[in-house]
Amino acid sequence: MNLREEIAGIIKGEALDDIAERKKYSRDTSIFERMPSLIVYPKKADDVEKLVRFVNEKNSKGLPEQAGVRLTLTARAGGSDMSGGPLTDSILVVFTKYINKIGPIVEDSATVEPGAFYRDFEKETLARGEILPSYPASRGMCTIGGMIANNAGGELNLHYGKTDEYVESLDVVLSDGTQAQIKPLTLAELAQKESGNSFEASTYRQVHALLEEHHDDIQFARPNVTKNSAGFALWDVLDKEQGIFDLTKLIVGSQGTLALITKAQIRLVRTKAERAMLVIFISDLGALPEIVHRVLKFEPESFESYDNHTFSLAVHLLPQIIAQFGILKMIMLAFAFLPEMWAVFRGGVPKLVLMAEFAEDTDQEALDKAEEARHELDDLPVRTKIAKNEVHAEKYWAVRRGSFALLRKNLHGLYAAPFIDDIVVHPDDYPRFLPELNAILDQRHITYTIAGHAGDANFHIIPLIDMKDPKTKEMILELQPEVYKLVAKYKGSITGEHNDGIIRTPYLPIMYGEKMCELFAEVKKIFDPQNIFNPGKKVGGTVEDIKKYMISG
Repeated sequence: MNLREEIAGIIKGEALDDIAERKKYSRDTSIFERMPSLIVYPKKADDVEKLVRFVNEKNSKGLPEQAGVRLTLTARAGGSDMSGGPLTDSILVVFTKYINKIGPIVEDSATVEPGAFYRDFEKETLARGEILPSYPASRGMCTIGGMIANNAGGELNLHYGKTDEYVESLDVVLSDGTQAQIKPLTLAELAQKESGNSFEASTYRQVHALLEEHHDDIQFARPNVTKNSAGFALWDVLDKEQGIFDLTKLIVGSQGTLALITKAQIRLVRTKAERAMLVIFISDLGALPEIVHRVLKFEPESFESYDNHTFSLAVHLLPQIIAQFGILKMIMLAFAFLPEMWAVFRGGVPKLVLMAEFAEDTDQEALDKAEEARHELDDLPVRTKIAKNEVHAEKYWAVRRGSFALLRKNLHGLYAAPFIDDIVVHPDDYPRFLPELNAILDQRHITYTIAGHAGDANFHIIPLIDMKDPKTKEMILELQPEVYKLVAKYKGSITGEHNDGIIRTPYLPIMYGEKMCELFAEVKKIFDPQNIFNPGKKVGGTVEDIKKYMISG
């Protein structure tokens, strides 16, 4: 009996090992390809539990039939990850087929399983006038499980924060094969939890002890930026002032390296009904920090950006952009884009386009906010306009939200390669940081686009490169640490939203130093002493992994 047959015999779901199925899951949206040996579709949490216990038992026996190769488990959902996080050459556990239930939704809270697509979840919550506001740009293809695993953030992060702020509790399977519910505990509840003899109790005791022993080092390492998904968020677990101990802060953003999520309780919010957008066209990036500071005073719901390369490419790819909408909106958008087409034709493309959207209860209140912010910029060297209706705002959102997907699918001979795609610095550092960053990139003579969250100082830099060129891999390996050292110089984060995965794990010491990375490794060992959950991500990943799994075309 082979591995597939053994696993199929113990679960209610399915196990498949044919080439077509494995090939389908060998890619995400990163620059990597990694073929899993087996695909498992669990039907419920009990299947996940049985799978973990099976892997532990097999590994303990040494797997003689596989020449000592250890089995591991990697969770997978929508596959929109840009870091290689859900890629493995062992067992892939796919949640989208069965573990995808939504509800119940009660008042401002929803129960949802990790395989549920955000688009479906959003339909349910919007019907009640509520939303999970931490959705990323990939909201049409990502899942709730992926959002939790990466601690996703997006265009509303500026006002509402990231996913970790909305996770109320998590049902998980721990690495010993037991099921547990993780939620915030009072210190009295923590003491009771730690008093047991179970693996879960031991996990709480050991993590608590580590946080107490290394409290000062951990707090010193806390990234002082608006958002961060690098490493494990140790600094957020123990709130001594509030008397709260919350392990969800570790599970969220851990990319399935600490536990496998089977259900989540999510807090929802009601957003304002009406919006108006202030669009700012910048030719002098030196004015950017002052623009950001002035606009932020008016509390925009979102504050996004994209650069001249993105602008020009979007105009050239206009048919593909508008094709995703209905016929009527396609026609309206085509006319709405005429000024942008004319700007490209006459060479008047701005270096950066900023989109500040204000949300209020009425149209007039939103428009007043946008106008006030606009007047605040009157003495600065910028052009501004107000997008007063949905169609005119939609054209800017279409470029911003779809920029990566458009580049990835439509540039023949070039690949939109995410490997320095998610850096965060302080807005005050824009004038120094951006020229230094551009100098590093321009030395490589590569075309790249920059889009992102201007209000959060979070940039998504996507080089457009030929992955078939033998020199490309060498260029990536040289460029990554150089850019990350620049980010560290300005005390930023190497990933605000997209997480570590294969692509950034080896470079965490540049951001945190060796001591903090040793603490991350200790946390991983506490939760997963046999290293069966998604090894090589967050902890233990190497540059050799990047070389080994990088695509070549």
